[in-house]
Amino acid sequence: MYARFLKAAIGGVIPLLLSGCVGPMPRPDAEAVASDAVGLAPGEALVFRTEAGPIEHPATAPASLDVAQVIRLSVTRSPEVQAALARVRIAQAEARQARLLPNPIVSVGLRFPESGGKPVIDAGIAADLLAVLRRPGATNAADARLRASRADAVAAVLDVAAKAQEHFFAVQSLEASLIVLQERSGLLKRLNDLAESRLRIGEGTRLDVITIQTQQVELEADIADRTIELQDERLALARLLGRPGSAAQWTIASWRPANGPVPSEHELLSIAARRRPEIQQREWELVALGADRKLAGWGFLDGSEVGVDAERDGDWSVGPGASIPVPLFDVGQASKERAQAAGVEARHQLVATQRGVVEDVRRAHATLTGSQANLDRVQNQLIPLQQSRLTQAEAQFRAGQTDITALLLAEQDLRSTQAQVVELQRRVAIAQVRLERAIGGSLTVSVPTTQPNP
Repeated sequence: MYARFLKAAIGGVIPLLLSGCVGPMPRPDAEAVASDAVGLAPGEALVFRTEAGPIEHPATAPASLDVAQVIRLSVTRSPEVQAALARVRIAQAEARQARLLPNPIVSVGLRFPESGGKPVIDAGIAADLLAVLRRPGATNAADARLRASRADAVAAVLDVAAKAQEHFFAVQSLEASLIVLQERSGLLKRLNDLAESRLRIGEGTRLDVITIQTQQVELEADIADRTIELQDERLALARLLGRPGSAAQWTIASWRPANGPVPSEHELLSIAARRRPEIQQREWELVALGADRKLAGWGFLDGSEVGVDAERDGDWSVGPGASIPVPLFDVGQASKERAQAAGVEARHQLVATQRGVVEDVRRAHATLTGSQANLDRVQNQLIPLQQSRLTQAEAQFRAGQTDITALLLAEQDLRSTQAQVVELQRRVAIAQVRLERAIGGSLTVSVPTTQPNP
């Protein structure tokens, strides 16, 4: 009898469970994709950590920082990145759960007749019919959400890397500008000494002295403001490097602003459409909701079971059994409407994200090209004019045609323009970082993408 019951169970339930065949689970490989997005070397790639990092990392950072080291340290030590990688693990577990077969339900009943005799035995083995029918679709939805979580992790890595680069370039440019401002301060001191000496011998006016002293105070305020800004940027960089409590007194690599050619706006938009992780995330979410919409059609079968029932009332009897709700009131219409509305919302969000990406790319491109043009104008036109003026002022001074005041003023204006150049170079560098973030990674790095193809 038991052999017949087991044979019936195998012949009736197991084929049903195996009917929903699903494909292999996609590899999350979020660490590898994110590492490629920011150009990390294979030996420096991201690693998911199950233990939270310390508030203060040991002082393992190099004495001198360059932009590549800043990207590596900020990304590999970021708790935000690790949290995003943990969300990938959550989605991976949900995708694995969607592939598991539902546990069979075994029921046994024992009834004793009032007149005596052998007890009546009811036995059955059944499986959740809805879970079996929904298994392929649920697996597709879970796989799509796994890919969406990977795209979210890549976006988190790009955000951290972009912030770290912006703070690093800010520190570099502020240090370079402070050097220029200190040189201007020395020139103003020489001008002030000269004006006071001319006032004492009756060749100058008190207005000249007050004017120069006013410029000195303004410059000192500017230097103090830049010093405060520099300390603020260093502390922000220290947090991103995992050492928020450190003195943040690293030696920063020499300022070497990039001023290379910029691709066309059309080319950048094409790159962003392929590589921007936010678009990929929305697309995979739309795929997952599409699978959910198909699954909603099975909702009226909630609570259904199919299997094999056996009963002994004298003799054993074995046969298939089913428990299926009658769809009189709930035919799944509400679930379908909800799934359809969620899909409509996701499509609108995808369009909004795509429009936002277009805006990000165009604004970053316009800022970068405009800043580069302004920088070229100052470097190639204004600086040569200032240098020519300084040369002529020096020649006239040596010839005894003018006093040293004109020479010092020409030199001060040149230093002021050099400080302006440093600020423009900073804008160009930060604009380039934001442009690369807008397209989803560095222009020099090829980032693999996996996009849905419904």
